[in-house]
Amino acid sequence: MEKIKTKMTQLRLEADDANAKNEELKAKVKSLEQENLSKEQEVTSLTHKNQMLETEVEKLESRLKEAKTSAEESRVHGRDYETVQRRLQLLEEEAEAADKNLRETNDKLRQTDVKSGHYERKVAALEANCDQWMNKYEEMSTKYSSVKKELDDYLLEIGNI
Repeated sequence: MEKIKTKMTQLRLEADDANAKNEELKAKVKSLEQENLSKEQEVTSLTHKNQMLETEVEKLESRLKEAKTSAEESRVHGRDYETVQRRLQLLEEEAEAADKNLRETNDKLRQTDVKSGHYERKVAALEANCDQWMNKYEEMSTKYSSVKKELDDYLLEIGNI
């Protein structure tokens, strides 16, 4: 009788531990999912920024091309060459800055994509771990029910004696 009570107490403690671990894992999964969502939003934001920068680079390249054409015409005509040359230099600097910004944004996008993949694998592993704990909990619950039924039967037999 005492062994059964001890076993029941032990099973209850294991079930409580399994429930606590399950809740902890669920919270961790939720946290990782939120972090993953945040990273996905950051990827989307960086992708949008990248597209905007590419558009800006195209505009700047177009302006650069126009400035070069203007510079050539100015040189041919001999007017305002110096002014156009300065303008061209500024546009080239802007294009270089935009290119640098684009490369940095692409690097951040790649890094974020790698991190996102990492977190997705983490979430999958945690979900698998959670599933294992749920299976263990179900097994323990089944064992608990079985042991309880045996105890009830045993008590009924003792009561009939």
